[in-house]
Amino acid sequence: MVPWMLALWAAPAHAQLDHGLRPRQIAEHTWVIEGAVADFSRANGCNIINTAFIATGEGVVVVNTGPSRGYGEQQRRAIERLTREPVRHVFNLNLHPDYFFGNQAWADRPTQALAGSIAGMRAEGAAYADNLYRLCGDWMKGTEPTPAREAVESQTLRLGTHTLELRRLSGHTGDDLVLIDRRTGVLFAGGLVFAERVPTTPHADPAAWLASLDTLAQWLAADEVRQVVPSHGPVHSGPVGVQQTRDWLRWLTTLMQDSAEQGLDLSELLRTPVPARFAGWAAQPAELHRSLAQWYPQYEQRALDSRSR
Repeated sequence: MVPWMLALWAAPAHAQLDHGLRPRQIAEHTWVIEGAVADFSRANGCNIINTAFIATGEGVVVVNTGPSRGYGEQQRRAIERLTREPVRHVFNLNLHPDYFFGNQAWADRPTQALAGSIAGMRAEGAAYADNLYRLCGDWMKGTEPTPAREAVESQTLRLGTHTLELRRLSGHTGDDLVLIDRRTGVLFAGGLVFAERVPTTPHADPAAWLASLDTLAQWLAADEVRQVVPSHGPVHSGPVGVQQTRDWLRWLTTLMQDSAEQGLDLSELLRTPVPARFAGWAAQPAELHRSLAQWYPQYEQRALDSRSR
């Protein structure tokens, strides 16, 4: 029996594990519940993601459900304290566990994601659970990976006084759902944008990611977006999060390409200091080291192939 199944069988009530969720209103009818700008840990209850909700006048739209059943239940109570509108949509913006592990608390509501994200949730949910139970212990009690049940596509969703543009991009994962609320100009950018935190890369495609960032930058330049809600990092206005994420990806990929061409091995690369502009970001150096361990062998192989031609 895998660890999360053992915990499900033995887990006592976890109501005492309080995330202290405090929705903050950032625009008309729009609230964000901010996670720690950090890496997963017991100290923060694995709560490192920004979730959000919009009370449209004809129902609530929920964006992301957090890293655990307990988080999802507390998120739902926090929403119900602020609005009596029924929840109409629960969107998971990608396949990573903190985007959908709270879905258990929304079993009676439509939980929705892009088709590729749902496939990834189903394929990798058990492995995610093993890892988060190891990292976060009791905060995960009672949590069973519960993928979104309904696939969505790019579309315009009109609900109450709000018009939401749902758009499929990619790069952080193979399927990255982003939402723009036309009424408020709030962009829910998911994992495509990180602010003051090193981006995570387990399913990343750097070229596609940079192309998606160019698309987001175009929306910002066209004044379609007034506030950006990244899944990780502070809510902000303007292009700062897009710029930070692009800067990191360009620096990291250039570092790996140049190092591979010079014949450096991974152990040497892991000792490379980051530029000062990145040094204060959260999840440093752990996230950098994970990215290097994941990606660098591909760069080494390409460099070897080029030299053998």
